This record gives sequence, C-alpha cells and structure tokens, in this order.
Amino acid sequence: MTTHQTGTREEWLAARLDLLQAEKELTHRSDELALQRQSLPWVRVAKTYRFDTEEGNKSLADLFRGRSQLLVYHFMFGPDYKVGCPSCSSIADGFNGIAVHLENHDVALTAVSRAPLVKLAAFKKRMGWTFPWASSHDTDFNDDYNVRFTEEQQREGSIEYNYRREAAWTLKGIGDSLTKQGENPVAQIAAISGTDISTYARERPGVSAFVMEDGVVYHTYSAYSRGVDSLWGMYQWLDRAPKGRNETGVWWRHHDAYAAR
Repeated sequence: MTTHQTGTREEWLAARLDLLQAEKELTHRSDELALQRQSLPWVRVAKTYRFDTEEGNKSLADLFRGRSQLLVYHFMFGPDYKVGCPSCSSIADGFNGIAVHLENHDVALTAVSRAPLVKLAAFKKRMGWTFPWASSHDTDFNDDYNVRFTEEQQREGSIEYNYRREAAWTLKGIGDSLTKQGENPVAQIAAISGTDISTYARERPGVSAFVMEDGVVYHTYSAYSRGVDSLWGMYQWLDRAPKGRNETGVWWRHHDAYAAR
C-alpha cells in the first residue's frame, strides 16, 4: 500500500489549482528574468579566437554560421578525458532536436570543448549527435569564459567559478564545488570520463551567449553550475514525474551505456 497521501478527485483538483497559481507565478518570474538577461550590457570580444571544426579552422564569428546570435555550451571534455563528461552528454542529448529550430530563428548553437577535434568527432559519432562541436584546444577561450582552470589555481584557491572564489583544492572541496554532495559523485563521474578527480574538475560546465552587430561580436551572458539546470532536459521531465528526481547519487550514464531492459 502506498505511503503517499491519497484523496478524492475533488481534493486533488483543489490542491492542483493551488499549485497552478504557484506555477503561474514562477512562469511570470521566469519571463521577468529572461528580460533581465537580455538587458545586460554587451561586452565587445576583443580577442581573436580560432577553433578546430569539422569544416576547418574557424573564428568565433564563423561559429555564428550566418546568424546574428550564438549560444555556446561549454562541454566538459578536456584533453586528458577519454570520453565526454556523462552529465554534459546527457544535456547534449537534447541538442540535435532543438538546433535546427534555433538555426531557423537566427540563433546558432554549438558545443565547445578543449579536447582535440579527433576525440570530439569520435565521441560525437558514437553518440549519434549531429550538432556542431568545436575544439578550443589551442585557445584561451575556455579560460576567458571561466570554464577551465589550472592545477596551480586549484592548489592556490584562485579558481573563480560561477561568480565566486573557491577554496584551495581538497578532495571534498572539489566535490562540494561541483555537486554539493561531496567527493563521491565527482569521483564516479570522473571515472566514467576516464580521468582522475582533480583533472576532471579543472574543466567546468556552462553556457555563454554572443551577438554580432555590424561585424562586431559581443559577449552577452554566461551561466554556470546549476545555472544550466534548465538546459538539462531529463530533469525538467523528472520534476513532473510522481517521484520527482528521486536520486541519491549519479544514476545517469552515456545513453549507450545503460543495460537493456
């Protein structure tokens, strides 16, 4: 027998209407936040970044592919990873379906990682992805947009991620900074990515937005950590499932690594 509260259809409807009001308030607040994002000042991108892509070496402006707006997902796949981060991979699983719609609404979408293009291409083929994915292997792009840090920064406690300074590296500190659950989930994800915790944690997830006007590229927005939660499609569905996220640790995998059921 269920331990969850049960009731009549009438009781359910009354509770649902109360929830509907709260949901509407959240939706309206989300609309307000979107306007705040769009009102941020634009910052001219002064550096010339070059990326390795399947179409050759490209500039940041080239990644717009003729659109006026560019969304970049900072995908955790460092040069020393064997495969892409499973968390970033589960987010990227949703990109194929939306990229074509964005492209037809004047927005280009691309993932960017520091791993060499050959690694990205092999993993992209394995995952069956078609969205653009560029390698920033020989640039400062990831450093400048606060999604890549050095071993020295870890040791000294000079990492600034998600707009705040992190303490010097400890195993627990690394775990807390990434998941708020301690080191074990990060160790598990690092192992799946084929690297150790400290190497894994020198890459970070995020999303950045850019716009081009009169041939000039501007940076308009970046979000990190749980700021990319709304892009993680499976969680938006789980938040509407009867048992919610219902998780005690890292349960997700690369989509081809689940056991058949």
